[in-house]
Amino acid sequence: MSDPANDASDPTAADDDIPEAAADDAPDPTAGDVSAAREDVDADTDADRHEYDPDADHAFPDERLNEVLARLEADEEIVAYLEAQNVNPVARKGYNDHGSKHVEIVRDRALRLYDLFKSGGVEFNGAHQQGLTEADEPVIVALAATLHDIGHVVHRHDHPYYSIPLAADLLDDLLPAFYDVADRVRVKAEVLHAILCHHTEEQPLTLEAGVVRIADGLDMERGRSRVPYEEGGRGINTVSSQAIERVSLREGDETPVQIVIRMNNAAGVYQVDSLLKAKIEGSLLKSKIRTVAINTHSDETDENGSIVDRVEL
Repeated sequence: MSDPANDASDPTAADDDIPEAAADDAPDPTAGDVSAAREDVDADTDADRHEYDPDADHAFPDERLNEVLARLEADEEIVAYLEAQNVNPVARKGYNDHGSKHVEIVRDRALRLYDLFKSGGVEFNGAHQQGLTEADEPVIVALAATLHDIGHVVHRHDHPYYSIPLAADLLDDLLPAFYDVADRVRVKAEVLHAILCHHTEEQPLTLEAGVVRIADGLDMERGRSRVPYEEGGRGINTVSSQAIERVSLREGDETPVQIVIRMNNAAGVYQVDSLLKAKIEGSLLKSKIRTVAINTHSDETDENGSIVDRVEL
């Protein structure tokens, strides 16, 4: 996730005009009173990490994506980068995880989001405007999600800009196995755009880039900050991440995507209302997402109530 020093947005109140959409496949955790909402979130059966399954049915052509993913997992240089990129942010700066686990989560969630948007009839523009095919859309999303943070091997500060030349070199080696010269230039261009625009200060021009940007912000559960937290890190990014218990991505009734975030105390609001909100607002996909965060462990015996029970974006 991007550096809060660079990425923080105005932590204002959530929008009031988002419709009260319910989930298709699980009880709506936003309906009714807060106590009932907590029970529904606890019972949520759709709260896994949504690992991408190449054998599952998808709302998009997935054959080319599956071939590219298999090649990525076998590429020794890319695997080495994903491990090496974690040293500067975690070991030297004390930030949250930005290594291979972060990349795996971001890629899985990006593909899950993309699948939900496609199921909801959203038409993507990046590949199309380059004269590429629909099958290239998930390839762009997956490659950008995989390579978006490799600039950390140079420095944590301004890492998205360092990611561009490093990713370009890796793509030059990878893409010839799947594309001719003209198409690999176009795919490369779209991947690099999406990598750059995961940074909150940059403006996505494609929905593929918007998906990667949001997915980066959705890696927020407590496990991601375990190492710096246990070693004494108590910055707002680490402490707020410790408050997030799980993130669920679902199909909504009135929006293609509903994001439900369970947090165990109000510190998680920083992740939701500052970092994630900034990612969504600049993604070109804001109107197609409803995000709800539930504080599932507020103290109802306190006469003043909890500080935060629910946040909606």
